Amino acid sequence: MTEPRQFVIEADGGSRGNPGPAGYGAVVIDPVTGETLAEAAEYIGIATNNVAEYRGLIAGLKAAKALVPDASAGDALRVRVRMDSKLVVEQMSGRWKIKHPDMKPLAAEAARILPASAVTYEWIPREKNKHADRLANEAMDAGKRGKQWEPSASTAALDLPPVSGPPGDAAAGAAKARAAISTRREPAPTPQVGWGAAPDMGAPATFVLLRHGETALTPEKRFSGSGGTDPELSAAGRHQAERVAESLAARGTIQEIVSSPLRRCRETAATVAARLGLTVEIEDGLRETDFGAWEGLTFAEVRERYGPDLDAWLASTRTPPTGGGESFAEVARRVSSTRDRLTTRYAGRTVLLVTHVTPIKTLVRLALGAPPESLFRMELSAASLSAVAYYADGNASLRLLNDTSHLR
Repeated sequence: MTEPRQFVIEADGGSRGNPGPAGYGAVVIDPVTGETLAEAAEYIGIATNNVAEYRGLIAGLKAAKALVPDASAGDALRVRVRMDSKLVVEQMSGRWKIKHPDMKPLAAEAARILPASAVTYEWIPREKNKHADRLANEAMDAGKRGKQWEPSASTAALDLPPVSGPPGDAAAGAAKARAAISTRREPAPTPQVGWGAAPDMGAPATFVLLRHGETALTPEKRFSGSGGTDPELSAAGRHQAERVAESLAARGTIQEIVSSPLRRCRETAATVAARLGLTVEIEDGLRETDFGAWEGLTFAEVRERYGPDLDAWLASTRTPPTGGGESFAEVARRVSSTRDRLTTRYAGRTVLLVTHVTPIKTLVRLALGAPPESLFRMELSAASLSAVAYYADGNASLRLLNDTSHLR
């Protein structure tokens, strides 16, 4: 059974006078990658704040539905709506009665867009709803000039990408929203649970993240993913694995070992396991990105042969490498799903995950709520150690990054 797509909608509306010139803004966010998938805004004339807020909610729900062609099916989509309007959140959650005659038809329209089982509502403070608030103000500013809101120049040239379902259906769904919705390259902050938002829930699942030792491709900085030759450890890589095994044995904290299925990780994990007296579990979700036609090439060689494709890949995490590889957005969804399974399975335990550059950077990025471009701003050496602790209340804590002291 296909897992439902998950989106976060942030929506807002306002009026300058209440009632007065009014507008709304809404944004659809991928909760895994933090990317903005779609945004909408409109000047709606003279209206109250509450009417504008409801109109923003409706626009956000319609935008999410347009991204998933079969969204009317209750198991195809899950949406978390985040708004700073206590009124809208409480009324749509069914906790407050809707008494005002202007609100009733708007609430009914919002409720018809997606199945009730697919939508949950959450109140957030105004300072955490800045993206939607900005769009609402842009719409009101445009209305003041006698114009309608339009996407910014950086986004207007982009098409709304299909997110789910057959290509033809997805394109049709996207086309319905294209008039008022634009995709953006700029990521929105990934929704996070704050330090004080929930109590500590006991001992965390701690993932010690070990990048495999060197292969023949590592010193030459060649793309080496899951779609290439699956190289073995070099002599230097085997020495690195021995050194990290010594260090981990001295620390004495590792209770489980889980490895990517690729050979360089399995060999690194086996060396550590032999030293610690543990077995190794293989987890396919920890494999490296499939770099398609770039496998085995240096960055300079890819630039020379596939320059435009490389530029597109660097500009968007949704763009795969040449030849049908994986986009970073696809890897993020795979890695986050793996993380969720493993944190549940190993709650309260310390687990060594032997994996690769992209999965480790992705786990670190998601733990910090950092934007997708942060993947290009981290250094991870061969046989380096990083660590993230995951608590049952939703908090994640980065404990270590790129430690190579055991190799010196």
